[in-house]
Amino acid sequence: MEGNALLLNEIFQPIQLIPWQKAVQLFYLGKAEVVEESTQVIRTVSFSMRMPLVLRLTRIVPLRARRNLVRFTRNNIFLRDRYQCQYCGHKPSRHNLTLDHVKPVVSGGLKTWQNIVTACRSCNQRKGGRTPQEAKMVLMRKPAKPQWLPLQEAAINIAHLPENLRILLKGYLLIE
Repeated sequence: MEGNALLLNEIFQPIQLIPWQKAVQLFYLGKAEVVEESTQVIRTVSFSMRMPLVLRLTRIVPLRARRNLVRFTRNNIFLRDRYQCQYCGHKPSRHNLTLDHVKPVVSGGLKTWQNIVTACRSCNQRKGGRTPQEAKMVLMRKPAKPQWLPLQEAAINIAHLPENLRILLKGYLLIE
């Protein structure tokens, strides 16, 4: 048996596609409720149920608790800075984005939210191993640890999914 299920957060926003086994596990543990189900039936020794296609998480995580979940990663820095060079303001392709230490490592700069910004390749090379002031460059925004991050658009290839799940995804994700 093969298949995936769409996982929604508590306010019905799509989070990700998960294997049907994980969907059954979340439902069985009471962490999610089934919103849409397939005609396929899953049978075990102790119970049977229809395969879940769309699940919604039942537990609401308070915003205060989410604050500590923002991990320091390359992608999260790009999200915080909106994929925009913090020196010139351009939005180059992701391939041409780099991370820049505001205070260079050679000068004692640390790898922290407050010292790393998104920069295009040309600005990063122009700045080199200097501070923005030494390079006569100005930061658009002072870097800080975000309280939360916007949802990243999920790249979901629906072409290989079953027809019934494609139809549901089109409804939830507003795609054609």
